[in-house]
Amino acid sequence: MKIKLTLLSYAVMLGLSSCRKEIKPDKGGIDIFSNVYFNASKGLDQMQSFHISKMSYSEDDLIEIVPDRSFPEVNKQLYFINDSLCYSLGSERKNAIFSEVVLKQEPLLVWQKKEGAVFSKEWIPNYRNRRKLSDTVLFGKQYKRFEINSPWNYTRFYIYPTDTILPYSLYRHAEIDYRGRLERIDSYNKKNDIFVTLQLIPRKNWDEPAQELFEFNRFVTRTKNE
Repeated sequence: MKIKLTLLSYAVMLGLSSCRKEIKPDKGGIDIFSNVYFNASKGLDQMQSFHISKMSYSEDDLIEIVPDRSFPEVNKQLYFINDSLCYSLGSERKNAIFSEVVLKQEPLLVWQKKEGAVFSKEWIPNYRNRRKLSDTVLFGKQYKRFEINSPWNYTRFYIYPTDTILPYSLYRHAEIDYRGRLERIDSYNKKNDIFVTLQLIPRKNWDEPAQELFEFNRFVTRTKNE
């Protein structure tokens, strides 16, 4: 009887594990930053920082702000993204009606977008040759890690264990495998002696331009339904 109960408990635990439910937040934001270190083997003094993308989402709708690299306080481009389709909103658009933009503008597939966050279906290069590393703590958060070493690059990946998934991910296939969110990639180019960090930082609030757009569209929708 004891053996049967043990086997039953194991089966229940296995079932619960396989039915793990992911949580999708209703709203929030995502920032993507990158630091590039030149002549990295000689020190980390020659460095440039880039705010690659500022994204805000409301359920399935996503607003991406692409900052100008030379003047980060200036918006270079705004995009409205839904599912796999991307629509340009110019650089300063506060009154775009999403439903009209979708009808009037020829969309661009997010995989073809050249600015801001990179959307890709591709797997991490040499992913099958990865090696597990011990967990570590960065900025008060514990991360799972793995590395990929090739003749040209050495890269470490940091995954934060969580059931909460975001509408954007750096490499979704790795997040599924490790049951978490890929939030940091550190890569060293051996030939060019360049060290690059890429960070994905989630936040709870929208950017101000995105908030204006989301609230304006809610107002338009509510007015049409009255």
